[in-house]
Amino acid sequence: MTQENSDQLRELIRILVRNLGILEKNDASCCSVTVGQCHAIVEIGRVGIISLTDLSDLIGVDKSTMSRTINNLVEESLVIRDIDENNRRYVNIQLTDGGKTIFDNIEKTMATYYQGIFDAIPEDKRDQVLESLQILKDAVKKHKCC
Repeated sequence: MTQENSDQLRELIRILVRNLGILEKNDASCCSVTVGQCHAIVEIGRVGIISLTDLSDLIGVDKSTMSRTINNLVEESLVIRDIDENNRRYVNIQLTDGGKTIFDNIEKTMATYYQGIFDAIPEDKRDQVLESLQILKDAVKKHKCC
């Protein structure tokens, strides 16, 4: 890949990230929670019960940051934090009924949002876009930055 190609890749990703609103994490809100809390709620909602360590690894933040996020969600009665019965060093997290309601709302909102994006892609290019994004995701995972 030439420098020009890598510069173009960087620019396209930068604009995509900006357009999706990912850079606005601290200022944005999502279904009455912060974007960071939104990510945690979605991941917990998708697996049901998860350890604090696994959740921080999955989202890609350090354990102390995730712990603060979970503390706030506990205070808002959106998650329950319990000591793992099999290993008392682990903390398991699951959604409360209120957390499940927010999770369902997030999932519905995001499904509608991404369906609109997908529908805006020419039909004959949709498989190509999905394949390209999969390749990009794998390349990013393989070559982590910093």
